[in-house]
Amino acid sequence: MIQLRTVLTVADNTGARKLRVYTIHGGSKRKLGHIGDFVGASVIEAIPESQFPAGTKVKAVIVRTRHPLRRRDGSRIRFDDNAGIILESSESNNPVGSRVFGPIAREVKEKGYTKIAS
Repeated sequence: MIQLRTVLTVADNTGARKLRVYTIHGGSKRKLGHIGDFVGASVIEAIPESQFPAGTKVKAVIVRTRHPLRRRDGSRIRFDDNAGIILESSESNNPVGSRVFGPIAREVKEKGYTKIAS
């Protein structure tokens, strides 16, 4: 589960390294985000030549969480870190980066982010 002010590791090659979540989209009083959810975040750490310097507001999708995710078959999957991928805009599901680092959950593809999963 991801809540407000959670720090996410960036799992793509955009140049941003860490994000801080400031909003979770999908309702007016939504407090928690899970794998595949759309969030608003601010870049808090980036490499010097990044297209997203520190302080930039971005839209991202959550691809990994430390909190276990229960699947329909009863199994649970948990990752070592909380991670997200930066998206082009809130309307498109296209990632800004061209590569994704680390594993991502199957549920991300099921929620419509097929370009991230491929």
